Amino acid sequence: MTVQPIRLFGDPVLRTPADPVVDFDKELRKLVKDLTETLLDEGGAGLAAPQIGVGLRVFAFDVDDSVGYLINPELHFPDAEEQEGPEGCLSIPGIYVDTKRRMNVVAKGFNEYGDPVRLAGTGLMARCCQHETDHLDGVLFLDRLDPKARKDAMKQIREAPWYNAAAPPAVKVSPHSGGLFR
Repeated sequence: MTVQPIRLFGDPVLRTPADPVVDFDKELRKLVKDLTETLLDEGGAGLAAPQIGVGLRVFAFDVDDSVGYLINPELHFPDAEEQEGPEGCLSIPGIYVDTKRRMNVVAKGFNEYGDPVRLAGTGLMARCCQHETDHLDGVLFLDRLDPKARKDAMKQIREAPWYNAAAPPAVKVSPHSGGLFR
């Protein structure tokens, strides 16, 4: 297990849809451990494989004393209830913006051995599952903001000490229905 460097906003891997995991092998188990160790070291709620430069559909989470991961996640929403609250991203450090998400989610996927798993979450867990699955689709939470909030967030990013003005990234609009939810 090794703590990995986190890719920052502007890195093309963050805008590239991740490939489904097809081999549930030793290499995948190492990726899951690296993701989890990196997440715990950074103190975030979630971390997707593309954020450490790996283009596979895997994410780890640490929400409300529940630490785990999900491989090849598929999200389902049991109702239309929404939440709006501050959201940030380890790949966009120090930037937090109120973001609309679904309140409840059922996430289905697999464990590191290929066995099916199901995770039902509400509140922060639901937000985390949606945020990390977006990463696997090449979508950032900025893409889910209304135009004014996105413009304000981009201004904050351009002023951030980690921002690379020599290679400014593009912001895209979410490909998901209504621009808000998957």
